[in-house]
Amino acid sequence: MPLELHQLQKLDDYRWLVPKGTKPGMLTDALIYTDERLLTDLLKDLSLEQAINVAMLPGIVGRSLAMPDIHQGYGFPIGGVAATLPDEGGVISPGGVGFDINCGVRLLASTLTLDEVRPKIKELVNQLFRDIPSGAGQSGNIRLSYQELDKLLKEGAAWMVGHSYGRVEDLDTCEENGAIEEADPTAVSDRAKKRGLPQLGTLGSGNHFLEVQYVEQIFDPAAAQTLGLYPNEIVILIHSGSRGLGHQVCTDYLRDMDAGMRRYGIELPDRQLACVPVHSKEGQEYLAAMRASANFAWANRQGITHFARQAFKRIFGQQEELRVVYDVCHNIAKLERHQVNGKDRKVMVHRKGATRAFPAGRPEVPEVYKSCGQPVLIPGSMGTASYVLVGAEGAMKETFGTTCHGAGRVMSRTAAKKSAFAQNARQRLEDQGIMVRAETRDGITEEIPEAYKDVDVVIDIVHNAGLAKRVARLKPIGVIKG
Repeated sequence: MPLELHQLQKLDDYRWLVPKGTKPGMLTDALIYTDERLLTDLLKDLSLEQAINVAMLPGIVGRSLAMPDIHQGYGFPIGGVAATLPDEGGVISPGGVGFDINCGVRLLASTLTLDEVRPKIKELVNQLFRDIPSGAGQSGNIRLSYQELDKLLKEGAAWMVGHSYGRVEDLDTCEENGAIEEADPTAVSDRAKKRGLPQLGTLGSGNHFLEVQYVEQIFDPAAAQTLGLYPNEIVILIHSGSRGLGHQVCTDYLRDMDAGMRRYGIELPDRQLACVPVHSKEGQEYLAAMRASANFAWANRQGITHFARQAFKRIFGQQEELRVVYDVCHNIAKLERHQVNGKDRKVMVHRKGATRAFPAGRPEVPEVYKSCGQPVLIPGSMGTASYVLVGAEGAMKETFGTTCHGAGRVMSRTAAKKSAFAQNARQRLEDQGIMVRAETRDGITEEIPEAYKDVDVVIDIVHNAGLAKRVARLKPIGVIKG
C-alpha cells in the first residue's frame, strides 16, 4: 500500500519522519526534508516508498534521507542519501548512485558585467552552441585513442589540463581535485568505452545545460567575496556528467549485482535496489568502474570549460578568462569519515541526485574556501534562478555532509511535452530576456520551468534546516540545451 500523509510525523517545519516500524524490514527511520508547500507532491509518485525501501539496505547507518528535491528514481529516489558501514556488511548499490555517474555542476566566473554582455547575448549563445556539442549521442571535438581514454579514466580533469584543455588552478576548486582515487579503467567494459570515446567535451541531453547567468542577489557578502562573486557579474553554470560511458557502467553492473544478491543472501522489496557488500569482489569492481566514470565526468566538464572559454574570447576578446569557482558532483558513492553516534566511522555515502555540503574547516574543502565552507551549486529549472550556497554544520550532524542537487521534477518529461506550458515555451523565455538554443524542440519542452518544483522554496528548506547557507541567487540570460 502507498504511504499516506498521516503516516508521516512532523518533526518541525522542514523535517518529516517515517518511523522505523512503519513497514516491515526497515532497519532505520526515513527522514524527509520538505515543507507543507511541497509535501503533497511527494505523494504523487513512489519516491517516499523508495526512501522507505532504502532504509532496509544491509549495513545502513543513520537514517535513510530524502532531500527537498526528492522525486521518483531507479531504486533510490532522486534526492536520496544513505550511508552504510563497509566493515560491518554494509552494501554498495548502483541504484544509490544512478545511471549518470557524477552528473555534476561547475560554476565559472567571468570579469564581465550584465550591461557588457546583454547586448551581445544572442551572438554569445550562438557561439557557445556552435563550440559545445549538445544532445543525445552527440560527438565532441576531442579525439582520443583507447590508451588515452584509459589514462583519462585514471586522471580525470588533470589529464585534460595536461593536454592543454585548462589550467592547473582549475583543479584546485574541483571536488576531489577533479579525480577520485582507486579508479580502474579495466573495470569499465569495452562497450562503455566505445560509448564514451567520442563524447568528451559534450553537454548531453535531458536536464543537462549550459547557462549564461548573472549574480542577481547576494545574501552573504563575506562568503560571496571569498567566492569572488559580486552583483551583476556574469557567470556560467555547466550541468553535465559521464555521458554514455557512465550509463553503460551502471547498466553492466546492475546485471552483476542482481546475481550477486542471490549469492550473498540479500533480499529487498525492490530489485532496482540491487546491491552487494562493499568489500565483496563485485562491490570492489563496481566501485573501481564507478570512480573511472566519475573521472570521465570531471574531464568532460573540463572540456566544456575549455570550449566555453574559447567562445567567450571570440566574442569579448583574448583578455577574458573564465575562472572555475567550483565543480561539485552528485550521483556518486564515496568512502568518507563521519561522526556516527559520537564515534568517528568510515562510511560509504550514497548521494543520488544530492550534493556534498561540507562546512568551513573540513579538510576536503579547498584551501581558498576554508573560511566559508565548500561551495554548493544548486540549479533551478530552465528560465528560473539557480543558487550558490556553502556547506553548513547541520549537514555534518544530520546528512553526512549532504544537501539537495536541484529543484526536483514534479512532471515527467512526457507530461511536460504534452502540457499547455510547452506550446510557447521558447517564446515565453525570450519574453523574459532569456536567449535559448537547443538541438531539438523536445530539449526545451521537456525542461519547462513548470515541470519542476519552485527552486526558491527548495532553497528555503535547505537554508532553514541548516544544511547549507545561501550566498547568491543567479538568473539566466542565455541557455543551451540538448
